[in-house]
Amino acid sequence: MWDEQVGRLVLAVIASVGGALAVAWLSGRVIRLAARGRYAAFLTTLHRECHRPWRATLLVGGLLTAVPFSGVTGDLRGDVLHILLLGLIYAGAWLVIRILFVFEDTAFRRLPVDMADNRRRRRARTQIGLLRRLTAVIIGVVALAATLMTFSQLRALGASLLASAGVAGVVAGLAAQSVLGHVFAGLQLAFSDELRLDDVVVVDQEWGRIEEIRLTYVVVRVWDQRRLILPTSYFTTTPFQNWTRNEAQVLGSVILHLDFTADIDVLRAEAHRIVDASALWDRREWVMQVVDATETTICVRVIASAADAPSSWDLRCELREGLFGFLRRHHPDWLPRARSELAGPSEAAELAPPGGHPTAAVGRPATARLGRPGAGGPDPGSSRGTGPRGRAARTAGGRQQFGSAEARRQQAIGSAADRPSAAGG
Repeated sequence: MWDEQVGRLVLAVIASVGGALAVAWLSGRVIRLAARGRYAAFLTTLHRECHRPWRATLLVGGLLTAVPFSGVTGDLRGDVLHILLLGLIYAGAWLVIRILFVFEDTAFRRLPVDMADNRRRRRARTQIGLLRRLTAVIIGVVALAATLMTFSQLRALGASLLASAGVAGVVAGLAAQSVLGHVFAGLQLAFSDELRLDDVVVVDQEWGRIEEIRLTYVVVRVWDQRRLILPTSYFTTTPFQNWTRNEAQVLGSVILHLDFTADIDVLRAEAHRIVDASALWDRREWVMQVVDATETTICVRVIASAADAPSSWDLRCELREGLFGFLRRHHPDWLPRARSELAGPSEAAELAPPGGHPTAAVGRPATARLGRPGAGGPDPGSSRGTGPRGRAARTAGGRQQFGSAEARRQQAIGSAADRPSAAGG
């Protein structure tokens, strides 16, 4: 009797396993034969991603079907059926989740983003990815709930929890408030079109691209390959810059500080030559203007448009390098300079105290001024400079001083000659 029951059990297991493997092989063969033409990529991906969960589902289903014919009775039969039912639940959930991944991959292949205007496709990819993850979470929760419902003790526990639904709801709401807030924030980002995959953003003074959008967090790939992990609620509660919200084109600006003697027309022509020769300029717009002035320099700003943010950054660097190279080679005097002005002999004589020498003047031996020539600076050809007129003025002043000293010496000699005659008289 016992040998007969064991034999029936072994035959039932072998038949169920063999039948499941045969069906799995046959279905795989059919899919490989049908993977031609338009649906070849989809069917190939479906077979590659789902053949393992499909075999597991068939195997558990075959064993569950073979239990009534195995001759197993009593409590053992109930335990075996319960275990196989749990396996079927999780194998089915695994299969459905993998099918969702296949549909997502297929949708992504039909929505490539390697093109200039990809804003709508990036939005669709963002929404599909979030929906797939949300559906996977729901399937997992349903599988867990189905597992709990297979236990009679847990069903009674669920009934008691329903009796105190008010307290349980408050506790669950407080515990899941943060997580649910991030989940709803992620759905809001996906369907409000505020943020998409591959968007260029500036968050926390960091420039980067949106690499991943999950249900509860967003991954930003910074320009230096670092990753910022931010909760999805950050983007719904904190202002941030989205450089590709409506279009990818941006304007880049370059600021130069130059001397007041710089010729703006010549510099504008050179800037236009550099911009026009650059492959990074999208031929949309550019402008050069003097936007500000300080005590020592003028501020020149060059603005040029580019197709996207990385191209704009490279274009700005190219502009900056080209303009500084042009200034260094042809007009180094246009670069910022500091000037000083020294007081001439006439100004020093005016400042000298009575009875003193001009060089001993107290208060302003030399005056330092900053600016351009002709606007407060010394004139190289003036009497206060070092030009011919300045040297002539200094020579005339020296002769006048020498004449005064000679007159005083002659007067002193005459006074000495008169004293003996006065004493003798």
